Amino acid sequence: MSNEDYFNYLKTRSNKALLYRTKIVYPYLSKHLTGKVLDIGCGIGDYLSVNKNSIGIDINSFNVNYCKQLGFEAHIIENNIFPISNNSCDAAILDNVLEHLVEPEITLQEAKRVLKVGGKLLIGVPGKKGYTMDPDHKKFYDEAEMDHLLSLNGFKTVKFLYTPTFFKSDFISKKLASYCVYGVFEKL
Repeated sequence: MSNEDYFNYLKTRSNKALLYRTKIVYPYLSKHLTGKVLDIGCGIGDYLSVNKNSIGIDINSFNVNYCKQLGFEAHIIENNIFPISNNSCDAAILDNVLEHLVEPEITLQEAKRVLKVGGKLLIGVPGKKGYTMDPDHKKFYDEAEMDHLLSLNGFKTVKFLYTPTFFKSDFISKKLASYCVYGVFEKL
């Protein structure tokens, strides 16, 4: 899928989905992210619209330009390098991005580079049904796999969160495409 096609695909989300993300999910997640927050893979700016102290970055220039048109600070990621200074962010969010990455270590090392010591990285991945809904998904992650991957990349696990249930449910993970697992990790 081209960058323009993906941008247009993101814009097809329903108003109900937008309200769910901006009025329920992101306010809930934002309680775990304080200070200057970097939205890695910001898409069309849903998180940026909720957290005014956030900066977006994305590999898709159509997404970045759209976010800028909405008045958000957004930058393009080039050559897998985040255009952000070392140790300059208090927190970062990687929402429904990790499962798309062939080499997630590159992105995690960049996140580690830009976060301050003790900074929080919140990573969201789809549940079992949601994972099967997108042919671009490369790897399914559960809590144990996220914990292992993040520990190998200089983070410790703080906690796991679940939406929309706010509790872990393998049954709902298999039945509801919007079910997501969020891990909160701390830079060591």
